[in-house]
Amino acid sequence: MDPSTTVNNQGPEASTPGQWNSTLKARVQRARRGETRKSLFLVAPVIVFLLLAFLVPIAKMFEVSIYDSTLRDLLPNTARALGSSSKQQPDNQVWQSLARDLVSAREQGKLGIVAGRLNDERSGLRSVVERTARRAAATDDLHSAEWFASVDPLWRDPGIMPMLARGTRPFTIDNYLSALDFRRDEQGKIVSQPEDSRIYRSLFFKTFWVAIAVTTLCGVLGYPIAYLMATRSKATANRLIVLVLVPFWTSMLVRVTAWIVMLQSQGVVNDLLVLAGVVNEHNRVMLIYNLTGTLIAMTHILLPFFILPLYSVMVAVPPSYMRAAQSLGAGRFSAFWKVYFPITLPGVGAGALLVLILAIGYYITPALVGGQSGQMISNMIAFNIQTSLNWGLAAALSMVLLVAVLGLYFVYNRVVGAENLKLG
Repeated sequence: MDPSTTVNNQGPEASTPGQWNSTLKARVQRARRGETRKSLFLVAPVIVFLLLAFLVPIAKMFEVSIYDSTLRDLLPNTARALGSSSKQQPDNQVWQSLARDLVSAREQGKLGIVAGRLNDERSGLRSVVERTARRAAATDDLHSAEWFASVDPLWRDPGIMPMLARGTRPFTIDNYLSALDFRRDEQGKIVSQPEDSRIYRSLFFKTFWVAIAVTTLCGVLGYPIAYLMATRSKATANRLIVLVLVPFWTSMLVRVTAWIVMLQSQGVVNDLLVLAGVVNEHNRVMLIYNLTGTLIAMTHILLPFFILPLYSVMVAVPPSYMRAAQSLGAGRFSAFWKVYFPITLPGVGAGALLVLILAIGYYITPALVGGQSGQMISNMIAFNIQTSLNWGLAAALSMVLLVAVLGLYFVYNRVVGAENLKLG
C-alpha cells in the first residue's frame, strides 16, 4: 500500500502542512470578514449621519455654486437661438426669441425671477427687462435689435448678449469670479472688478484678520486662567471652572446683548472710564457697532473654547516635572518655559484651532455689535441668501471659505501635526 495514501486517510490531523495552513487562513479570513461586517454595522449610523448632515449639504452647496438653469428654463427659445448662432452679433432671430420668452415669463408670473437674475449680472437690468416685456406684450411689431434699443438704450450695450449667452448655460464659474471680485469684460475675458466695486476680497482678509486677532486674545487671556485651574487646589479649580462654564452655558444672544449694554456710549464701561478720569463726559469712547465691539464680544464668547481643551491637557501634567526642574537648578520661570509650556502646546494648538475655525464662520455677533466696520464675510453670505436671493453667489462664497479653512488645517497639520492635537 502506498504510504502517502495511508497518511491522507487518517483524518484532518494527518493533512499536509500546506493544506492545514490553507484551511487556517480561510478560517481567519472568514472571522475577519465577520468582524468587519459587525464593525460596519456599528458605525453605520455615524456614517449615515455624516453623509446627511455634512457631505450631502456640502455637495449641494457646490452644485448651487456652479449650476444654475434658471435662465435656460425660463428663456428656452433664447438659449437655443444663442446656441445655434455662430455670429458675434446676434441676428433678429435671437432678439425675436428673447421677446417671446420675456412675454411668456411675464404671463407665467416669473418675469421677476428673470429680471432679478439678469440684474445680478448687470445692475439696472431689472427695470429694463420688465419694461421691455410689457412693451413686447402690447405690440405685434417685428422685434429686432432696433426695437429693443428703442425701448431702452441699454440693449445696445455689446456686453448684454454675451452675458445672456453665459447666463443660459447651466454650468458656470461666474459665481466664483464674483466671490473673488473678478468679472468678465465685453470680450469674455476675466478681469478684476473696478476699485469701487471690490467687496469680497477685503471682507475675506478682514474675516481672517479678526479670527486671528480673536484667537490671539483668547490665548493671552485663556492660558493664565487654564494654568490657575490646573495648578490650584481642587476647590479653587472647581470655582474657576464654574466661572468659565456659566457664561458658556448662557445663550449667546444674551451675552451679546449684555455687551451692547456695557459697551454703548452711556454704558457701564464708559461710565467707569469717566469716573476714573480717562475720558471726559463729552468724549465718551464708542466701543460698540464697530470692529472693537466685534473683537471684545467674540473674544468673550469664544474664550471657553480655548480654556477647556487647554485645561484638560494641563491637568494631566504631573506637578513633579516642575519640582524636578527646579531641583536641578532651573528658576521658576525657566522651568515653566522649558518644561511645562512645551508639554501644554498640544492643548494650545487644539484650543487655537477650535477658536480660529469658529471665529471665521461667526455671524450673529458681528451682525449685532459690528456695525458697518465690524462686518465679516458670513454677514455677506447671509445677505445674499436672505435679501438679494443670490444663492449661487452665497454658495460660492461659502465654498471659498470652506477651502480656506481646509487650507489652514492643512498648514496646521504640516507644521504642528494633527496627531499632536489634544482635546483632553
